[in-house]
Amino acid sequence: MNRELEKIPGALWNFSQPIADNMEEAVSGVKGELAIKIYGDDLKTLEAKGDEIVGVMRTVPGVADLGLFRVIGQPNLEFHVDRAQAARFGINVADVQDAIETAVGGKAVSQILQGEQRYDLMVRYQAPYRDTRQAIQNIRLLSPSGERVSLAQLCDIKVLDGASEIYREGNSRCVAIKYSIPVRDLGSTVEEAMAKVSKQVKLPTGYRLEWAGEYESQKRSSRRLMVVLPVTILVICMILYTMFQSFKWVSLILANVAMAPFGGLMALLLTHTHFSVSSGVGFLALFGVSVQTGVIMLEYINQLRARGQSVLDAALDGSVERLRPIMMTMLVASLGLVPAALSRGIGSDSQRPFAIVIVGGLVAALVIGVFLLPVLYVWVAREGDKLY
Repeated sequence: MNRELEKIPGALWNFSQPIADNMEEAVSGVKGELAIKIYGDDLKTLEAKGDEIVGVMRTVPGVADLGLFRVIGQPNLEFHVDRAQAARFGINVADVQDAIETAVGGKAVSQILQGEQRYDLMVRYQAPYRDTRQAIQNIRLLSPSGERVSLAQLCDIKVLDGASEIYREGNSRCVAIKYSIPVRDLGSTVEEAMAKVSKQVKLPTGYRLEWAGEYESQKRSSRRLMVVLPVTILVICMILYTMFQSFKWVSLILANVAMAPFGGLMALLLTHTHFSVSSGVGFLALFGVSVQTGVIMLEYINQLRARGQSVLDAALDGSVERLRPIMMTMLVASLGLVPAALSRGIGSDSQRPFAIVIVGGLVAALVIGVFLLPVLYVWVAREGDKLY
């Protein structure tokens, strides 16, 4: 279908479904995942700059479904009053405008009442006398001298391309360019496009660009993640300290948490999945599971030491005894997310990165929790440690 549609000059299309269209339009304002909006006053300038940007965007690898929502193309019959001719017949510009309005568009001369409803009574020429350019040119005006003068004698009449649709946002006219990025990383692709457009397209004074859609949402979500992530880690530290009353054990569990994301990153790399807000949320969930496994292991080793075992023996026995509960925790969470991690249908773009991070991170967390955490424990533990 793409190959056949590309043969139609000027055609814009994309493949979607109603719920996706509604979501995309709510985010970007157009029928597309991503959009560039150009704001300014003159529609012809806006469309010309839109064509320039489309030409630049075609050179960016990974950009697809590219199209400009055109606003020019509606044939308009424009009347430019010849003031010298109008003065010759004693007719002013307002008389010409009133004649065109009354004959073609209609003018309200009275009102009709139907119960509590009011309707304007409009008068205008019958269809044969206003439907064609020639008929409109023959509309007659009565001059003060009594002479009947046609519009063709008073105006320069041309058929010109005008606005078929005018998009406005924030009290400004705008045109939109839609596009999508199906195969490359969203952030790097849009940033490359922004750099090329900024370098090759110069906007007149008073005109501006806005990069909208999923890219804008990703940037906004990333800024929020930069706030949520430190707050999450801080809350985890506070809870762990109230539990162990020791910064040493808190640091040991945080080391376990810091190493767990390597599994998620490796899973993204092996599946060729780009980092996104969805995968970032997956890492936050992975932190919680890593804390849980660290607490299970550390608490049990401390209990064994409190019973009189040496540091080494407690670490070995703890890793063996806690293998089963940690593995059960990992399997329940990871197996439940495997279908989402393997999904390729519509709507999977948001859930798949999250699931991939969790599944890959849990596998790594199992290895780290059972093997690496006891080694770190033996390395940092001392005889006089606080165990409760």
